[in-house]
Amino acid sequence: MIKRFDFTSYKNILFAALILRIIAAFFSQGYGMHDDHFLIIEAAGSWVDGFDYNHWLPWSEGNRGAPEGHSFTYVGLNFILISILKTIGIADPKILMLMNRLVHALFSLLIVHFSYKIANRLGGKKIAVQVGWVMALLWVLPFLSVRNLVEITCIPFILWGVWVLLKDEKWQNALYAGLLLGLAVSFRYQVGVFALGIAIVLFFQKKYKPFIWYSIGVLIVFGLTQGLVDYIIWGTPFAEFLGYTLYNMNEGTAYIPNNNYAMYFLVLMGLFLIPLGLLIGIGYFNSAKKYAIIFVPVLLFILFHTFYPSKQERFVLPVFPLFFILGILGIQPLLEKANWQKFWRFSWRTFWVLNIPILLFATFTYSKKSRVESMYYFYDVDLEGKSILQEATGETGVSMLPRFYSGNWYLNAVARGDESQSLKVYENKEYAYILFCGEQDLSARIDAYKTLYPALHLVKVCEPSAIDRLLRWLNPRNTNEYIEIWKIS
Repeated sequence: MIKRFDFTSYKNILFAALILRIIAAFFSQGYGMHDDHFLIIEAAGSWVDGFDYNHWLPWSEGNRGAPEGHSFTYVGLNFILISILKTIGIADPKILMLMNRLVHALFSLLIVHFSYKIANRLGGKKIAVQVGWVMALLWVLPFLSVRNLVEITCIPFILWGVWVLLKDEKWQNALYAGLLLGLAVSFRYQVGVFALGIAIVLFFQKKYKPFIWYSIGVLIVFGLTQGLVDYIIWGTPFAEFLGYTLYNMNEGTAYIPNNNYAMYFLVLMGLFLIPLGLLIGIGYFNSAKKYAIIFVPVLLFILFHTFYPSKQERFVLPVFPLFFILGILGIQPLLEKANWQKFWRFSWRTFWVLNIPILLFATFTYSKKSRVESMYYFYDVDLEGKSILQEATGETGVSMLPRFYSGNWYLNAVARGDESQSLKVYENKEYAYILFCGEQDLSARIDAYKTLYPALHLVKVCEPSAIDRLLRWLNPRNTNEYIEIWKIS
């Protein structure tokens, strides 16, 4: 059967990508990190229910009277999706998120599609097939493709815009490419550096007409999604963008500082594992002269994040497909030498041997499982007028609870994260449930509360997933905790 399978077929590549992403949509539940849930789903989900979880909207109680610095484009699209699903009767949080993941799984196929198209245009079918299979089966992609991460959801628009520009530099295509890149920027402001890079290349190549129309396209979409939308909400155009800029100038520089200036190149090469990633890095720099229209924007994007004090690995994800395409293209001249060919073949085989088992593990990964399951326990539980206590003195810190899964935005949760606090935290407070987070001194902590509540009894155990335990073992800062839910009466 394997012998009959046509590995050079674009349709087979896309079909394999689809199957893996659908599997991930069903099995890779939860959320990857703070931003892809609390800044997207909690915000959009609460708006649908007439609440404002993050207090972003100026008319919401608790809003500080100034923009927080968040583009409403992507969170707004999630708001529309959740609204539609609830309108047709889908209300269960887990089913809502399954539908959300399926939509993202289908949308992410554009990454495979346009990566293949760009590679085919620049290097021919053989290179396109190599790029296509990696974009379809890269170990982390099915997992990331079904997350609500703006660094991933902006990629199809980036690739689409690049593809349109490479097809033809007629003014219509340049305008179209600008519109698409403008949309990518509205998803993730930092993509503006990439968009600027394309404009710089067009200008210095003296392609003034495409430069003008491309720039107009970017400005039209950015003006509509950030200028008009913010004017409607705040009465001031670009209010959120300006808020984001001011925040990063004043406070953002102190957030997760990192002086490793090779960090993002290492991340990009590491995505493709070693030693293949090393060759991709060499190929990327070797592609500079021939493929400047892509190389320069990618380099500017990487350098911007490299020299900006706040660093997180995910920040560089928007350019990783183009980095890989340039790496494959740039390594080709070196493969004319026998020694390079041997190393390339060895690296390619090693990549697939390492990639496949990690891919299978990641595709079935349920991330932040205990937090999601603990909140989902309270879905359809009547907590009106009642409070729950999050007892987290057995962990390194108190984790935010994903209330979306409880279906209750008014869930009154009090956190106890310091042993110096009284058991009740507030002496006049009464609780209906206690969430014991973390296994450290668990028995002693439960016994302490039984002195206050003799009828305290266990109703739910929420185990962290294998990936949650692994991440906590690798870095104790990841509070992917074991959680027990105890009912007081």
